[in-house]
Amino acid sequence: QSGFLRNLIIRNTLAGEFMVILSFFRDDPEAIEKLLHATASEFPEIRSLMYVINPKGNDTIQDLEVKCYSGGDHLVEYMEGLKFRISPKSFFQTNTRQAYQLYGVVRDFAALNGSETVYDLYTGTGTIALFLAALCKKMIGIEYVPEAIEDAGLNAQDNGINNVSFFAGDIRDLMNTSFMTLHGYPDVVVTDPPRTGMHEDVTRAILAARPEKIVY
Repeated sequence: QSGFLRNLIIRNTLAGEFMVILSFFRDDPEAIEKLLHATASEFPEIRSLMYVINPKGNDTIQDLEVKCYSGGDHLVEYMEGLKFRISPKSFFQTNTRQAYQLYGVVRDFAALNGSETVYDLYTGTGTIALFLAALCKKMIGIEYVPEAIEDAGLNAQDNGINNVSFFAGDIRDLMNTSFMTLHGYPDVVVTDPPRTGMHEDVTRAILAARPEKIVY
């Protein structure tokens, strides 16, 4: 927790476009401008150059404002004809080629017939939800990062997918009886939690929903 430059985040797409996010410990406009200008000049392939001021004791940026220095404020990735918008705070699998293989396995395991209501938990930018949406009747995506849900909604619009609804909030709070009564109980639950796994309350909620199938 000392020094000026904290860390560097690099995201890239299969098309060879890059997003770079520089994290600074304190707000020093002159020093920030020098570093960002040098980075943009040295690496013209950066499509989106962002930065964030993080004086906290940890490296997370979810609760901080990420500012755009040059280029766009997001990247676009393509997968099986679908277009995915990726913002700096949005989760997207780091290896797109392997993610495509993984989602194919999810699709095989789900074995949808077109009549199901499917819940995609920890949906992120909606990749799995949109990947499966054409194969089910209704898709519900839930994610605790609001910025990711914004991207998911835009991704659904951009891809012309109309049977998906996305909700931002803690799954423990959202996935209750009133929510499922309103939006339909899931026939299939797909869950792709973070490294820490699912909270015990989420596992209870899934069991209470009594889906026919769970794809973890």
